[in-house]
Amino acid sequence: MDRLQVAIKKAREERASRQSEPFVLTEDNLHAPRGNDVGWQSLSELEVDQTLISRNRLMAYSGGPDATPYDMLRTKMLQQALANGWRRIALTSPYSGCGKSTAAANLAFSLGRQDDLRTIVIDFDMRRRGLAEILRQTGRHSMADVIRGKVPFHEHGRRHGDNVIFGLNYAPTRNPAEVLQSRKTIEMLEQLEADYKPDVILFDTPPLMASDDSHGFLKNVDCALLLAAAEETSIDHIDVAERQLAELTNVMGIVLNKCRYISGTFGYEYGSY
Repeated sequence: MDRLQVAIKKAREERASRQSEPFVLTEDNLHAPRGNDVGWQSLSELEVDQTLISRNRLMAYSGGPDATPYDMLRTKMLQQALANGWRRIALTSPYSGCGKSTAAANLAFSLGRQDDLRTIVIDFDMRRRGLAEILRQTGRHSMADVIRGKVPFHEHGRRHGDNVIFGLNYAPTRNPAEVLQSRKTIEMLEQLEADYKPDVILFDTPPLMASDDSHGFLKNVDCALLLAAAEETSIDHIDVAERQLAELTNVMGIVLNKCRYISGTFGYEYGSY
């Protein structure tokens, strides 16, 4: 076992030892009563401009035929999470421009239509506004400010409906790699889980081959989905990114994004996603 693998194994063992009663997603607790909902209801509500839904490809926002690809991805993702006891799920890509943040937003809305499921979506791609730009949200802080303790999460997070919370970035962060690799990030996530008891936490994480931002953080997730752009991302880049990802966490699968379906696979012709 090389040094990197030893370091990853040690980090995962340390994370497990810090959690005296680790949460494992199962069929039983997926539908269990949640108790007090005050923490969720106290968050400011996220309002999405209806004109953005088509323009920014938020196809899963209201459900229906256009949401089918994301609903299928949601279901397959949940099946694997339940089978393996995974809860922290990262979305990443080899490079920027693969539609990772758009996919994260659509998965959030798709998960939100399952009333008995609670989801938190965290934007850890801190070099840009990412999800905040796609959802056209404005604010004063970023997730880096939450991690550093400058603002509590209950003041920063935005709630969509009764069962989805977004943690967004309203401005780029300096030195994001150092922030993501800090002990404070681990502590913030553990506190988030203790306070809100989500079934799933989705992380929009930085591209693997653009910087080292994700490399220090992905050891803290249970698994990751690798997104590639059809007709843009080369097979070689997918292969390298998958191998890098496998050294850091469990690879849940590879998603071919921005793909045009014209064969009636889903019952009629789909546009580009």
